[in-house]
Amino acid sequence: MTAAASAPEPETTELEPLLTRLGTNIRSGNLGSWPVIIALVLVVIVFGVYAQNFFTPANFTNIITQMAGTALIAYGVVFVLLIGEIDLSVAFVSGVAGVVVAETQLPNGLNAPWYVCVFLALLAATLIGVFQGSIVALIGVPSFVVTLAGYEIWQGVILRSLSQGVIVIQKPQINDFSNYLFSTTSGWIMAAVVSIAYVGGMVGSALSGRRHGIPFRDPYYLAIKCAVVVVVSFLTVYILNKDRGVPLALLLMVGGLVVWTFVSKRTTFGRHVYAVGGNAEAARRAGINVARIRILVFAISGGMAGLGGIVLAARLNSVDLNAGGGTLLIDAIAAAVIGGTSLFGGRGEIRNALIGAALISTVSNGMFILGYTTGTIFIVTGIILLLAVTFDTIVRRLQVRSGR
Repeated sequence: MTAAASAPEPETTELEPLLTRLGTNIRSGNLGSWPVIIALVLVVIVFGVYAQNFFTPANFTNIITQMAGTALIAYGVVFVLLIGEIDLSVAFVSGVAGVVVAETQLPNGLNAPWYVCVFLALLAATLIGVFQGSIVALIGVPSFVVTLAGYEIWQGVILRSLSQGVIVIQKPQINDFSNYLFSTTSGWIMAAVVSIAYVGGMVGSALSGRRHGIPFRDPYYLAIKCAVVVVVSFLTVYILNKDRGVPLALLLMVGGLVVWTFVSKRTTFGRHVYAVGGNAEAARRAGINVARIRILVFAISGGMAGLGGIVLAARLNSVDLNAGGGTLLIDAIAAAVIGGTSLFGGRGEIRNALIGAALISTVSNGMFILGYTTGTIFIVTGIILLLAVTFDTIVRRLQVRSGR
């Protein structure tokens, strides 16, 4: 028997131990979202011990409704960051969407049906994204400059549109975007659907890869991931049902996560987004229409900012001169970056925005309960963002050294 014949085939080698892979990933900087997930767990434990009423179903519901608008806006921000660009206008674009949905529902105005109001708001925000993305992609103006100008322009539009100062949203269907609560039974059904869909998708993907000759590594890790998602889904519904039920805002966040994760991971467009973020010139030479990808990405950013703006307006049942203001911009961008999306492009996932938004909202909520001032909360949030960006820079260097 020859040496070549006696050599084991690659497919028959022993599975790489989980701990060995973990050590390799740490050394190469391939940590994914685990650092921020661990940080979120630690934050929850600390506030659970020291903040009175933090571990209550009502406060849990409050955190979810607080983070919903920011998370939805951050989903769009992730796409922009993936191609190595930035969108500084998302906060006031969301404010414009809130103004549109509020203006068009007025009984003494257009008095349109609620779904027409929502459609027009989403359309306006998406067209803003297309407009800004076209300037970036077709003319070549840096996205920082274009969206910084947009930051000023759309803020001015809001101020000119709200001459009366405040518009109360009177259509309950619009306010339901943040305030509607599902029944107990509906909550359990949603938990079951999410669990079955996730487990089925993960197992189906693993089996499909195996049929195509891709080794099936770490089955225990796959089982742990599936178990964690199932437990988190049912535990979340259990806690929310102890209060008033699952809010529609949570369903919107989960739905957006599923849809945009599928788009980014399972479609040609998604692969092109990562390719442009990794190396735009190489992507162009490979036949990818880089300009079209950039325009579509900014359209997604605008559309998600619009949806987030509707949720934020619904939470207050109104819009005012501060729509899109405050810390919304920094929170949306920080949610994406803190969650693990790289500022340098080409690395990140949609779930990063959800995890980052959860961390920001939890920290803000816990510190508020403990009686800290708004200034202190701003300082802590800024420190977290700085640490996240510093960590991202270090990880990028480790990946370069490891040849990733």
